[in-house]
Amino acid sequence: MDYKSVFASLETVCEDNIAFLCGSDLPYGAVAKRLVTCLRQIQEHGQALKPVVVSFTAVFHHYDFDAQTPGNGYRTLVKVLLSCLLHIIHKGRYIASNYNSAFFRADHNASEMEAYSSALCQLRALLHLAQRLLNDNEYGQLYALQDGDLSSRFVQEYSSMHKACFYGRCLGFQFSPSLRPFLQTVVISMVSYGETFGKQQSGLGLAALSLLTSGKYVMDPELRGAEFERITQNLNMQFWKSFWNLTESGLLTGFSRIASSPVQINLTLTVPPVSLRLPLASDPRLTATISPPIAHWGPGPVHMRLISHELRVGQLFSRRSSPHHSLSAPLGAEAAPLPLAAHPLPRGGFVAQTSRSHENYLRIWSKELNVPILSVDYSLSPEAPFPRALEECFYAYCWALNNCHLLGSTAERVCLAGDSAGGNLCITVSMKAISSGIRVPDGIMAAYPATLLTTDASPSLLTLIDPLLPLGVLTKCINAYAGTDSQTVQPAVESSSLSALGRDTAVLLGDLTQGASNWIQSFLDPTRTTGGARSLSSTQRSYQSDETGRTPSLTSTPHCGSDSDYPEGFKPLRSECLAFVNPTSCPIIRNPFVSPLLSPNELLRGLPPVHIVASALDALLDDSVMFAKKLRDMGQPVSLTVVEDLPHGFLSLSQLSKETEGAAEMCVEQMRAIFQQEDQRPALRKRPKLEVTYQSSSPSSG
Repeated sequence: MDYKSVFASLETVCEDNIAFLCGSDLPYGAVAKRLVTCLRQIQEHGQALKPVVVSFTAVFHHYDFDAQTPGNGYRTLVKVLLSCLLHIIHKGRYIASNYNSAFFRADHNASEMEAYSSALCQLRALLHLAQRLLNDNEYGQLYALQDGDLSSRFVQEYSSMHKACFYGRCLGFQFSPSLRPFLQTVVISMVSYGETFGKQQSGLGLAALSLLTSGKYVMDPELRGAEFERITQNLNMQFWKSFWNLTESGLLTGFSRIASSPVQINLTLTVPPVSLRLPLASDPRLTATISPPIAHWGPGPVHMRLISHELRVGQLFSRRSSPHHSLSAPLGAEAAPLPLAAHPLPRGGFVAQTSRSHENYLRIWSKELNVPILSVDYSLSPEAPFPRALEECFYAYCWALNNCHLLGSTAERVCLAGDSAGGNLCITVSMKAISSGIRVPDGIMAAYPATLLTTDASPSLLTLIDPLLPLGVLTKCINAYAGTDSQTVQPAVESSSLSALGRDTAVLLGDLTQGASNWIQSFLDPTRTTGGARSLSSTQRSYQSDETGRTPSLTSTPHCGSDSDYPEGFKPLRSECLAFVNPTSCPIIRNPFVSPLLSPNELLRGLPPVHIVASALDALLDDSVMFAKKLRDMGQPVSLTVVEDLPHGFLSLSQLSKETEGAAEMCVEQMRAIFQQEDQRPALRKRPKLEVTYQSSSPSSG
């Protein structure tokens, strides 16, 4: 994308439209004035931003992994800006061509142009912050790792900025067009669900009730953006967990299974907490003892899911009628000369979802790679903070090595794979294998991994306008995993879907009249039109949460940033909802087994080949770039692939578009390369492989 031609086109479109709209005898006089005012603001932003982009393009190649892999947060910010400008140019040309048409929706088009003007204003502020980062950080460094004060100021400044404009009319403008309807559905679903959250219903009933409130968010994008910002600025962790766990309802998982590849084996396993003995990698005659997970509440079982496209020798589970098995005693079976895979789960920033949410692409992996997949349902935060999840994933890895014959594999080859939080666990499990002296996996495939669980300032962190990974979500998930938001552990209680449906139906019918009335009233009451980008109230709303749900309170508060730090005559829009961002300053965050990027070289030396697949539009992109650089500079085998135009969590969206499908296939190719390494050794060419995979626990953080 040639930025020079983009800025030239922007200037031309603005000038042509202003000249046209200032002419006489035009309809929609008030709208014409709004458009002229808006276009002049856009023109001013464009003229100020062009030299900023010029300065970035001159240096941002120094922050890439290598010349063949362009990608870093500075590039991302410029990419997002140019995408915004292209939308403005397209809209401006449409207005000029259709303004006199009988079917021209004057107010709608003016509102859209104003929304993009607000987005452009905020992007200008973000690029200014990135300029300061570029000047303050060491050459080639994407993170201010040694300056906690700088990072804290950046986070507070970013959290005080108005971001509702990115979730209303402009939602998803930076991503592939095929994904925008899905992202809009996610945001509408979340804000609708937020209105019903806290009612005494299960997830299915809340989802049904939220349909009654979704209409107003479809028809009023400004209201949708403002509500989404309010929800995510001061996130209720229980709300977040409840919303993303809706993906595991029987109806949704049923549709997912129908749409995904059929498999012969799909079983949940429960492994008891008994000590394991594994041979040392340096001398197989000696063994190491691996203790079961004990953090926080003592020894406990580890839950896993086995997925296999084909029935394999040794998979005795396939002969049983029950879909759930407790492995209280060894099940002897002859080892099968067939492959296996292992995967740390689930997705949701260490806090939400299980393997059920990821079956769609795990089934595809099992078929495409011809391997059984062992997916680990590790305990979730904040009830089970670090190191419980790592202990369970490491124990599952060791158990799989010892019992590969039960999974239909000889474990000739083992691959760890995971996305986001799961990518973090793939790396840290391998680090524990090195420190324990046992066999390390033959390779790691980490998709958009979280390798630095801090909010240290980085340019890609400034692009936290992804609806699947807002700042409030990221910081809450990080602090939950670190244990700063720990809660009392409560055992999960499962209820039958049928009884839950009956209970939800009764409550839903009771709320039907009230919900419909509220929906209609939202259009009749003019006080409900809270144009997020058009009217910023001096009284800012903030919401505080307790264990029962949301309790609103109104507070009048100043923003956290300093407008004097920006160029003269410019200041960003401020959020109506003051965010309280708890800094990720807990010492645990900088533990090497929490943030692998901070690991000393000794802990990383000996890692297997690491294949990272990142997204150019992901807020965690700089995690991937810096970690790949660190491994390369150590002489460790590593590769980095950067895909375009996709959000964080694209693996879970692999069936939505050709772009996400292609990115998912890149991940499969990296895993296939790990398994095919043995083909270079003639003596082992026909021996089977083993793959172990891990998933993340984040919406798109994760």
